[in-house]
Amino acid sequence: MLREPTLCPGRDPMPLIDLSATVDANLWEPDTVTHTTLSAAEGAKHMTDGMRAAFGIDFSPEELPGGEFLTNDLISLTTHTGTHVDAPAHYGTRPDGTEGRTIDQLPLDWFHRPGFVLDLRELRERGRGVADAGDLRTALARIDYAPRPLDIALLHTGADAWGGTQRYFTEFTGLDGSATAFLLDLGIRVIGTDAFSLDAPFGDIIARYRATGDRSVLWPAHFAGREREYCQIERLAGLAALPRPHGFTVSCFPVKIARAGAGWTRAVAHLDDGEA
Repeated sequence: MLREPTLCPGRDPMPLIDLSATVDANLWEPDTVTHTTLSAAEGAKHMTDGMRAAFGIDFSPEELPGGEFLTNDLISLTTHTGTHVDAPAHYGTRPDGTEGRTIDQLPLDWFHRPGFVLDLRELRERGRGVADAGDLRTALARIDYAPRPLDIALLHTGADAWGGTQRYFTEFTGLDGSATAFLLDLGIRVIGTDAFSLDAPFGDIIARYRATGDRSVLWPAHFAGREREYCQIERLAGLAALPRPHGFTVSCFPVKIARAGAGWTRAVAHLDDGEA
């Protein structure tokens, strides 16, 4: 039998915090986003033209009340625009020559789990483009939390303050190979960040590679997924709205796109004890 939830006056029975960025064709993106809105009148023509072409049904927009049907939106964008989940298939070919699982093949229980936040904002403020395992150990010690396998790790870099601008894609802190391995060794299978990428900015990566010739600095967080299966949530937002660094559940189910290397998500945090 279903039971009605017990409501406390003035309090949401399940406080939710939005951790997702808005997809907006008016904002700056390296990959163009186009958004065409059909009015209700345009929607009528779209529907009747479609009925005629697909099903051979002849029907005129003039037969509809006011000549209108429904509005519609036509959007063109990449699966890596806005808040999204990267699947193992995105990272490239595995050492055994096989491909990783695509976004529609991943277990749903990875994407509804207890979460914790590691605050890396001071690194970005100091111009650090990359965090190592020591930085994550320090951040984890500050919050006095022992992660459990399949917890969702969220990295608060502060980058979302520049969302919608070109600066968002060039000024943030990512993870090096040691930091990624540190989280995976804890049993983490979903790592999220409020930055454009879980790796360091492109310019930072290329500069370190040119200086050292060391290929291990080339996108190590992503390439780690060729060896060890895990997912990234990129381009989160609103992590500063979380009232504490743990004691909440993250829901970040990706859109089920067949054979895709990523899927958009409306990521949210559920506060576990009703604290607003």
